[in-house]
Order: sequence, then C-alpha cells, then structure tokens
Amino acid sequence: MAQSPHKPEIFVAPGNAGTAQTAHNVAVSATDIPALLGFASENKVDFTFVGPEVPLAAGIVDEFESYSLSVFGPRKSAARIESSKVFAKELLLRYGIPCAQSQSFSDYDEATAYVKTQGVPVVIKADGLAAGKGVTVAQTAKEALDAIKAAMRDKAFGEAGSKVVIEECLTGREMSFFAFTDGETILPMVPACDYKRIFDGGLGPNTGGMGSFSPPEFYAPTLGAQVMQTIMEPTVKALRDEGNPYSGVLYGGLMMTPDGPKVIEFNARLGDPETQAVLPRLSSDLVDITQAVIAHRLKGVNIAWHQDACVGVVLASGGYPGNHQIGYPISGLEELESDVMVFHAGTKLGANSEVLTAGGRVLSVVARGETLDVAREKVYRNVSRIKFTDMHYRKDIALFSPEQSLAKLSENS
Repeated sequence: MAQSPHKPEIFVAPGNAGTAQTAHNVAVSATDIPALLGFASENKVDFTFVGPEVPLAAGIVDEFESYSLSVFGPRKSAARIESSKVFAKELLLRYGIPCAQSQSFSDYDEATAYVKTQGVPVVIKADGLAAGKGVTVAQTAKEALDAIKAAMRDKAFGEAGSKVVIEECLTGREMSFFAFTDGETILPMVPACDYKRIFDGGLGPNTGGMGSFSPPEFYAPTLGAQVMQTIMEPTVKALRDEGNPYSGVLYGGLMMTPDGPKVIEFNARLGDPETQAVLPRLSSDLVDITQAVIAHRLKGVNIAWHQDACVGVVLASGGYPGNHQIGYPISGLEELESDVMVFHAGTKLGANSEVLTAGGRVLSVVARGETLDVAREKVYRNVSRIKFTDMHYRKDIALFSPEQSLAKLSENS
C-alpha cells in the first residue's frame, strides 16, 4: 500500500520495526476493537484493511460498518468460513464443493469412538481459531487419540478445541489459492505453496509457515480455471445465498488430488507466509483494488501480475514453535541486495532504533527472479547475511516436495 501512487498515509496497529519504516505504528492491539474504532474515527481514517483472523472473527467489520467507517474484510457471519471448521465443512458438503469427507464432534467419547473405527492416516482439526496450529495429520490411531485429547480435554487451543472435525487424509500437492471478491465478482490472485513443518523435508511440528513460493511449478491456467469454477465461485455464491455475503480476500488451502482440487480449509484473509510471495508479483495498485472491493464495484477491474517467480524464507527464533527467547539484536539487514524484500513479523525497535527479535517467526526474506531457481538462489544468498542468536530457517524452500527436498539436501551434505 505504501507503494501506491495515491501516496496514502498509513497507520498500523500494533506494528513492528518493519512497519515503522513505512507507516505510523499505533500502540493498539489488533484485537482491541473499541480502541481501533476510536482511533479510526478520531483520525478520520479513509479505510481500514483488516489483516488478522481474530478481529475478523470477533466482528470488527460489522462494528466499523455500524459507524459508517469504510473497512476491508468479511463480516463476522462470513468470516466463520475460517473461524469455525464445522461451519465451513457443513457449507462445503451442503453445496457439493469438493473437500475431504468428515464428521464433526462436540462429545469427546463419540470422537474417540469414531477414530477407532477409521483407518489411518486421519486428520484432526480443532473447530475454532488456533493460530494455524490446530490441525494434526495423525499417522497412527494413538496420534489421533492424543490430538483429540489435547484439543477437547486438555484445552490446548482453549475453546477452539471444544469441537473437532475428523476427516479423511487427502493426498497430493498442496496449493494456496487467493481471490479478491466483493461478494459478487471474484478475481483470482496468483497461487502459492507454503511449508508448514519446522524442519527441512517436512519434518517436525506444524508452524504458522516457514516459507513460500509462487507460482507452483505444477500450476497452469487450466488448473486455475478449474479451481475458480468448482471451488471459489460456488463457495462465494453459497455464502451469499445463505445470507452471509463475503467481501475481502478468500483464501483456499487446496489439495491437488487424483480426483482434482479439493478444499483442505479456508482462510478469511491474506495468509502468511504466502502473501509475501504473492503480493510482490502484483503490478496493479492494491489501494485501488481494495477500494473497488469495499465499494462493491470489482466487476470490470483488471488486475495485472508480474511474470517473475517469487520465493520467501522465514527466519524464526530457536525453539519455535515451542518455547523461545526474544529480545536478540538482528544484524545484516542493511547488507541485502536492493531488490530483496524483508517483511517483519516478530520484531520491535530497541534503544537507538536497534531492531530486535520479538516473536517466534521474526522475518520473511523475499526475492523475485525470472525463474523459481533464480529467485531461490537470490533469497538464500541474502538470508546468509542476516544474523541473530539461535536463528533458524528451512533450507529447502521452493525445492517443491518434501521428497525432492530430502534428496537435494542429501546431495548437498
């Protein structure tokens, strides 16, 4: 947005050391809706772009609209496509939208009994928001039962785990597919792939995402058309027909199965880290697009994309996604090539404007190139210049599949 020819003045709540370079950070939590509403009103903000899922699920769009404030994102009823796995799954099944077969449970004993009758692998999902960590792909019955216990009995995800969805494990390649929509018109973005596991080769626990690339090497326009016709358009229409019109960015986490693309899950927003590999390929003005969505005039808008590939690598704190230390100085940011982008996540400014770590996923380093190989080589060349204590990152981003990643790593070791 800072690159827009409209040259907007931007406020970011709560912001970090990166947004401080291009915007005004506002010391308000992203979930403090009354304070955000007050700030937008008092400062005569022209429009608000909601990034995180929690305020969307809490109804920030409904609240802003009730005060006639312009806001980008789905209302609470439509945001349930992400905030409730049960709601999303029942909607998909009701309208015949391709997805995994599943059952939903609010009773612990019924859930465990069901798992014992199913084969493995099986997928266990906490119903509510769990910061991308509420999904377990269980390879054994014990793993499945442990996941159900963690969600429903141990409350590992709070109330998000009071219900669970148990579904068949889809196989194939995963793809993230984004689209802008004003509830009627749907315009696709370029797709991406991300890496959830913490370690190379797809090993270790799930994270919020350790890197991404765009476009997928298997992607073709015919696949994009199929996704739009069988998944994205029917989903937006289903929400509209049921009185939950969807406006904003709809993000489908999809599996390319032998039977065609199927929905794994939906997010009601731009997803991290895929967005860092998608938006750098956007050549149209994001501000114009968001304004068209808000005003319900997306029809007739043309969105242009760069043909370059894009690769992003997340630099995380040691120990993430478990316990980790923060407050470490970050060096090397000023040594990067001029066309390499660094998106800040868990950072803050310390004394003398020193950039410090402030979270599990700290930075996302992103580079574009004529091909994925060129972009990948560039991004890792620059990642090597950044340093902070216990810094951890995957070395196999954009090597496509876990199997290819392990083979490549074996060759290089």
